[in-house]
Amino acid sequence: MGTSGPPTQLDPPLNARPGGRSARVRDAVLTAVYEELAEVGYPRLTVDNVANRAGVHKTTVYRRWGSVDVILVDALHRTTADGWRAPDTGTVEGDLVAVTTEIARTFGEAHERAIPSALVAAAFQSPLAAEAMSAFYAARQHAAAELVVRGVDRGELPRAVDPVEVVRAACGPLFYRIFITREPVDTATARRCALAALAAARAGVI
Repeated sequence: MGTSGPPTQLDPPLNARPGGRSARVRDAVLTAVYEELAEVGYPRLTVDNVANRAGVHKTTVYRRWGSVDVILVDALHRTTADGWRAPDTGTVEGDLVAVTTEIARTFGEAHERAIPSALVAAAFQSPLAAEAMSAFYAARQHAAAELVVRGVDRGELPRAVDPVEVVRAACGPLFYRIFITREPVDTATARRCALAALAAARAGVI
């Protein structure tokens, strides 16, 4: 998106600078908004409380972000830009199992699920948060799809497969358990999800 729109768009705040005090303030505020969101939920999320948790004057936070929605969007931008890459174990099966296992291990404990769960809930209440969440998961899916492309190039999967759909088929059931049914996920479940997606891909279903 361009930089000429309103301050509530998905672009990061224009006065964000990569170093010095500005970077420290941004880091403190973006960390605080996740923690506050997980603790009190989106309906009770306020700029004042985020500023207080971050140890930053609320005037600074209002001037730079303006609203909690924009802080959340900026936090998701930072997470999206973390440089995550698909694992490369040498086989598509190993790679996809590594991805699903990472999901299971990351969200295996209740305290690890707190912030992601709160973000999902916020996305149902804030159009800006929903758009940022969608962009985050789209970026992750496309990054993970590289492992499927490598598998196709090695002849492990048919060329007609949709790489993003293979990733969705492997990861979707895990996120359903984590965020919807609140069931526990473990590495065995993660492996099953990856192998089921690969079986569907090899059968030409996806």
